Amino acid sequence: MKALAIAASNLHRFARERSNVFFVLILPMLLILVLGSVFGRGFEPRVGLVAPGTGDLTTALVDGLEAHEEFAVHRHTDRDTVVGAVERGELEAGLIVPPDYDDAIRAGDTVEIDFIARAGQDSLSIRRTIDALLAEQMALPRIAAFVAREGEIPYDQALAQAAAVAGETAGVQVESTVAGESFIGRRSWGQFDLGAQQQLMLFMFLTSLAGSAALVQTRRLGIARRMFATPTTVRTILLGEGLGRFGVALVQGVYIMLGTMVIFGVRWGDSLSALLIVAAFGLVGSGAAMLMGALFSNDQQAAPVGVFLGLGTAALGGCMLPLYVMELFAPAVWTAAHVMPHAWALDAFEVLALRDGGVGDVLPFLGILLGYAAGFYVVAIWRLRSVLTR
Repeated sequence: MKALAIAASNLHRFARERSNVFFVLILPMLLILVLGSVFGRGFEPRVGLVAPGTGDLTTALVDGLEAHEEFAVHRHTDRDTVVGAVERGELEAGLIVPPDYDDAIRAGDTVEIDFIARAGQDSLSIRRTIDALLAEQMALPRIAAFVAREGEIPYDQALAQAAAVAGETAGVQVESTVAGESFIGRRSWGQFDLGAQQQLMLFMFLTSLAGSAALVQTRRLGIARRMFATPTTVRTILLGEGLGRFGVALVQGVYIMLGTMVIFGVRWGDSLSALLIVAAFGLVGSGAAMLMGALFSNDQQAAPVGVFLGLGTAALGGCMLPLYVMELFAPAVWTAAHVMPHAWALDAFEVLALRDGGVGDVLPFLGILLGYAAGFYVVAIWRLRSVLTR
């Protein structure tokens, strides 16, 4: 009971600080919203289009471009605006369709369509896509122009005949199959899923380390010694302090999980497994906080160092750059990331969210996290016991 009373006292002290409420409850949700809104949808190239013509062929070309899923089309009225937007990076490419596009095709003349882009892989990909779309849409008009010219019949009649023949001709059927398994799992990430997992790990660990200053204050102000002077054992004091920090981490973790599920529709996978991961990582964070509180003698040093270490370990552990990106482009960095407990927790959540894993699937990750927590707690308890009893 005494340990619970000490833990409750720590939680009360933490909640009285209004800034803690903001950083623990509000800021994580804001960051998840921003990251999901900006990066969660993925990158969609933007193509500026100038097509002043009003003919049927121009309309069909514009409709085909706007219906394409690989890029977003933005209509403009003049060439200079598109060129300027491409130069400033507001557009990845631009397409200028001449006003006499329909007349030139009907006459069988050569049509020049200007493609504007900066040098780079994105522009080449967009160019290939547009070339393929133009080739597909120009097939019947070219045939109709040839038939109209050689057969001396009206263009519209030739186009209708070409369309009828094309409809009766068997096309080429392409069948595709997927071999192997995607390196990021069977499903794909939702808009807010990955950001929510990363911010969950970042803030649980960051809040725990920043809260180590409270333990330093407990020692510096003599509160721990006064408790030790009462019929309270060192074990009870250490248990109470550890439970207090674990309680903060657990409350924050569960709050972020429930909040993102309700507000953003984040998929966390199996609920019991997700809670076990949060609890295990909460033990890691609270153990690290206890260790920092045991090593530092000045709370003004512990707080900023805790923030620095919290952000640094989160960055290395995959909370700012997705682990699958590290694995794909920098395997050495991916290996180094797994020195941090964050990476193992993120791997566990990936198993739940993308591969429908359960408790049995995340047990190895839970074991690793509990190993980190045990290491932190053993060193912290040894240090705190020596400080309190000397």
